[in-house]
Amino acid sequence: MTTPAASPIVQIKALGFPWETIDPFLFCAYHDDAYPRANAQMGPDAPLAGRDLGQDFSRRDGWSMYHGDPVPGFPGHPHRGFETVTIVRKGLVDHSDSLGAAARFGGGDVQWLTAGKGIVHSEMFPLLNADAANPLELFQIWLNLPARNKMVDAHFTMFWADDIPRFTATDGEGRKTEVASVAGRIAPIDGAPGAGGPLAPPPDSWAAQADADVAIWTLRMEPHARWTLPAATGEGTRRSLYFFKGRSVAVAGERIDGHAAIELRAGVAVELVNGDEVGEFLVLQGRPIGEPVVQYGPFVMNSQAEIAQTMADYRRTQFGGWPWADPAPVHGRDPARFARHPDGREERPQDQPAAS
Repeated sequence: MTTPAASPIVQIKALGFPWETIDPFLFCAYHDDAYPRANAQMGPDAPLAGRDLGQDFSRRDGWSMYHGDPVPGFPGHPHRGFETVTIVRKGLVDHSDSLGAAARFGGGDVQWLTAGKGIVHSEMFPLLNADAANPLELFQIWLNLPARNKMVDAHFTMFWADDIPRFTATDGEGRKTEVASVAGRIAPIDGAPGAGGPLAPPPDSWAAQADADVAIWTLRMEPHARWTLPAATGEGTRRSLYFFKGRSVAVAGERIDGHAAIELRAGVAVELVNGDEVGEFLVLQGRPIGEPVVQYGPFVMNSQAEIAQTMADYRRTQFGGWPWADPAPVHGRDPARFARHPDGREERPQDQPAAS
């Protein structure tokens, strides 16, 4: 649905899978899987008969196996020419890649991976709880790279949940809106106690360009909470607001019932008034790269000739090969989160003790 030119709302669309995005973003997948208790293989303790294993996006019983068997997830697959930003809100993701990097992250952690000239990685969803359900909730966002950076070296970055800037705004009725910033500055983060400025994106990311105005924010609004999304400062910035949890919301006075992707005029502040259930939102914004996009599955380049070269390169080099014995590695039963970088350096979140 399009709206009048005077409205800060450009258009409203129902959410599908994946969510539609606007340049510089390429793709946004929202996974919300109600996995049951775990079996001995860290997969779901439930029958798999009738699922198209290796290609299961059925959401039967509220969950999918995706390309995994026996552990749900996405075994090793290649990328070139863009970045993945993975925000894990519930559950755990086990990452392994052709650089030799590995990680287990979740509970609000974010992995930002610059594929650049090529990487192979796996993203598995190990189920560790044998006595109760294993819910998983995550976003995976694809952010394009400009032509000049499509062939940079791959880069692996982790943002731990406790390091991500966030603040809570309270309206005149005492109702709260919680805001977290994976990328981009948003008032009043700079003045919020303990929040600090935005975390630094990978060095070759479009988000690292000062004038790109890239933002990735999540919002959680209490019932009937009121909050104003501030205007973007960048010239030419485009903004999408994804309403993915809750019953209804009023955006600039227009009531929206049901989950939706809402394109906003980025240069205008927009008041949000939540409905009678907790509402959750994702904001993606940025100045468009404005270059041709040619995509072939996991490869995103600027021309068909570059796609052909990418496929030839992958056949020849496998983007460095796969250093793991398993195409879908999982990192054991210890729930501790960690990241092991390609140089062997290991890090753990501050809220978790280092390995003994």
